[in-house]
Amino acid sequence: MPTPFHLAFILNFTTDDWQGPFGNGGNPWDGEFHIGVARALERACFDYVIIEDKLMVPETYGGSAAAALRQAAIAPKHDPVPLAAAMGKATSELGIVATLSTLAYPPFMTARLSSTMDSLLRGRFGWNIVTSAEDLAAQNFGMDQLPPREQRYEMADEYVDLVRQLFDSWDADAVVLDRERGVFADPDKVRPIHFRGKYFASRGPLNTVPSPQHRPAFVQAGASPRGRAFAARNADSVIAIANGPEEMKRFRDDVRAKAADQGRDPDSIKVLFCVTPTLGETDAEARERHERMVNAPEFIQDVLVQVSALTQIDFARFDLDQPLPHRLETNGEKGTLDQFQQWGSGKTLRQLVVENAGGLVSSVELIGSPDTVAERMGEVMAEVGGDGFMLTTPLLRLNRRYIADVTEGLVPALQRRGLARDRYEPGRTLRQRLLEF
Repeated sequence: MPTPFHLAFILNFTTDDWQGPFGNGGNPWDGEFHIGVARALERACFDYVIIEDKLMVPETYGGSAAAALRQAAIAPKHDPVPLAAAMGKATSELGIVATLSTLAYPPFMTARLSSTMDSLLRGRFGWNIVTSAEDLAAQNFGMDQLPPREQRYEMADEYVDLVRQLFDSWDADAVVLDRERGVFADPDKVRPIHFRGKYFASRGPLNTVPSPQHRPAFVQAGASPRGRAFAARNADSVIAIANGPEEMKRFRDDVRAKAADQGRDPDSIKVLFCVTPTLGETDAEARERHERMVNAPEFIQDVLVQVSALTQIDFARFDLDQPLPHRLETNGEKGTLDQFQQWGSGKTLRQLVVENAGGLVSSVELIGSPDTVAERMGEVMAEVGGDGFMLTTPLLRLNRRYIADVTEGLVPALQRRGLARDRYEPGRTLRQRLLEF
């Protein structure tokens, strides 16, 4: 019997597939649409859902916000934490991971908010650790531009160290609830931390009780060598993007080796590779759906607006029908850029867009019937060695049909092959869930 692999799903609190017949008409702001998605993912026994976030209205493509706003690309985007609470209270087993940027949240606030959320969700909360990768986001918080990537990760390492110490400022058994003696918390088990580092300082202690996990699950997506080192040091689950099974295996092996160098058990880190399946009742139908998507009039610009925002490179200045003129570098999302540009391939910009299928998050092509895609996922994971997949939609735009295709078509096909969990062990925390296999 094969070993099952982990499944997670990434979405954001932005508009749904607002122009399509299976979306929510572009008005999902009361959260009900996303709550329905969370319930469907829980029925399919996903490990967790992650709510991605950005902190700006992008202006990189064409030098203005016009295209991004017209196409609802990255903006508008609402705060993930209230949605995480709503999704968490509507479910009982699914992990809920919210994105909190080390740029935007003081460490004490992150620790306090995460502890509160983990208690509300009874041990199912996770923190997606991001440093933010956009100068426009930095300018929303009083900075002229982002620090260089290496410095951002140095700051993030210190930030996480501080947050961990704040979680530990209360012993796990500090709350005694001794009614006879009139003692709620043992004062000897709560202490300041007096943290003072190069970038951050906090006296502590936290003013929240220890949550069920004591600290939430840590999720992180680091593609650069420095990002991988950060993930290996801190993450319980890593979100990864790679070009094909060989690169996926190299990425996973590298993170696991770095974790071992940090004194961690490599099996304690679950690397989930992003994929964007296109599903149909038959392989031919799935291929037709894919072709309709990439040939839609707005598709090319839709993708380039998003790539420009993430990488801080204006792709409007390049000829669609020529290869990129030189290897591009960025202080933004390097992993996204490297995945997209495929330098040296000789492909035109138009080909790069089409072959990335708009997701920029597909480590391997998955187009076909549920059985075809499930079989391919099993083959890929066997070659990579583990640990699972992070599913999403092209351009992160959800609709009801896609969720049904995944949760009622693909996942049952995986379960029939013993490749996916078909039931939850009740009462597990998210960190425990990630260690089940």
